[in-house]
Amino acid sequence: MKILVGYKRVVDYNVRIQVKPDGSGVVTDGVKLSANPFDEIALEEALRLREKGVAEEVVVVTMGPADAQAHIRNGLAMGANRAIHVVTDAPLQPLTAARAFLKLVEKEQPGLVILGKQAIDDDANQTGQMLATLWGRPQATFASKLEVSGDTATVTREVDAGLETLEIDLPAVVTTDLRLNEPRFIKLPDIMKAKSKPIESIPFADLGVAVGGEQTLSTFAPPEARKKGVMVKDVAELVEQLKANGLA
Repeated sequence: MKILVGYKRVVDYNVRIQVKPDGSGVVTDGVKLSANPFDEIALEEALRLREKGVAEEVVVVTMGPADAQAHIRNGLAMGANRAIHVVTDAPLQPLTAARAFLKLVEKEQPGLVILGKQAIDDDANQTGQMLATLWGRPQATFASKLEVSGDTATVTREVDAGLETLEIDLPAVVTTDLRLNEPRFIKLPDIMKAKSKPIESIPFADLGVAVGGEQTLSTFAPPEARKKGVMVKDVAELVEQLKANGLA
């Protein structure tokens, strides 16, 4: 079986995000960029399935500008067999990303597609669900445990009420939650091996993906600064303060 893994590059989670002065977006120049944490979990799970003999090949997919090659090599150093780089300078919204993934799925014919449940740059949590719908295949989101046996997968999901276990037929789409696993550290020998692993570059336009039905982001703004707390003497003063601020 072949596993296709989404591997998006985002602003590192340790970086304090700054909005551009003109409100057109966030500052990315000179900012550390890293793999989306949920995608690292997705890749780790795919590698573990390969190590168990469930899969024979793990392919990482990145959609981004030409300078994302270093990011892709990082995924190959983790252990992916090869990579596909859909080259585009335009930011892709979930529906367009799902349509592009579908083209790659039709080309690669994977038995399983694993994506992070969301990317930390937009927190959309939509691409996996949209891909499953476009593909017409089962989906299991927010996975905290994944077991594959033959043509089925058993997925334990994290839901509001606790845990839910689903059995789905393959091929399918699974999106990963934080508690599924802990991604491995990349070793220097693996970094050297990654330099010889193949990366297939595909211009976005060559996929023939229809673009449309998307939102237009008109402006960005930072959240309001948090107000200083107020110490109160008793419950009566607390209630008075809440009423004065329209909170009670």
